[in-house]
Amino acid sequence: MTNRAAFAEARTAYHSSLLKNLLSVDDSGVASNADKHSRSSVDIAYGIAQLLKSEIPAKRLAGQTSGSRFEDACAEFVKSTFCQLGHLRPGTWDVHKIGSRDNSAIAMYEQYAHLIALNAAAKNNPELAAALGSDYTITPDIVVVRDTEPDATINKPNALVDTSVATLASLRKQNGGLPILHASISCKWTMRSDRAQSSRSEALNLIRNRKGRLPHVVVVTAEPSPSRLASIALGTGDIDCVYHFALYELQSTVHSLGLHDASEMLAIMVEGKRLKDISDLPLDLAT
Repeated sequence: MTNRAAFAEARTAYHSSLLKNLLSVDDSGVASNADKHSRSSVDIAYGIAQLLKSEIPAKRLAGQTSGSRFEDACAEFVKSTFCQLGHLRPGTWDVHKIGSRDNSAIAMYEQYAHLIALNAAAKNNPELAAALGSDYTITPDIVVVRDTEPDATINKPNALVDTSVATLASLRKQNGGLPILHASISCKWTMRSDRAQSSRSEALNLIRNRKGRLPHVVVVTAEPSPSRLASIALGTGDIDCVYHFALYELQSTVHSLGLHDASEMLAIMVEGKRLKDISDLPLDLAT
């Protein structure tokens, strides 16, 4: 018997953790990620839950609790998969959930360290704070971070750098820089219009306020409705891509329900490389 691929096993473990703590179907057949006011949302979410073997009736969790648990599961999945790709993406990596909603968390990383001074200035100057608004507010749910490298590592193949060159390079530990933000992952258990807008706003803030290279900016969601997925997935210029927690099961369910418009919408997003499965995320982060 052939062993399953590691990423396939990780995907199964990811879904198992969600089934234990978050994804459930109540006695009325409404899954915890469905919009009970939308028939198609209820039907699609139920189909996905059945394919993932959700059999435990449970009450829907509060929005804040469900969001936090979804972030935990996504962080664990990314960590368990991306950190196996050292042969494709060498380096010292860290994947973790940002526990605080404090804007200063983003300033721990090289490209956004200057936001500490901006935040302090705004606190001490009401006029400046009013002018800036929230245009510099960035609070990722999950970050993928690369640490700086010592000269011994950089010079391992041969003497590449010394005190006369590369004195400002961010990757070089000797230059005193902070860890580099490689990716910002926004997690949305469901996708309503306000949540789509918040993800786009945060992505634009990451783009506008950086000094240095732009990190990957992605969204992971369990939203079952293709039309709502389209509200965040379609278009370019802000978010790299949207990753669905169970894209294959979503596609299968929409097809089995005979929802032709929804199938067409999914095809547009998938073929246009705007919507992918969660299992695609670690390899995309390695690019």
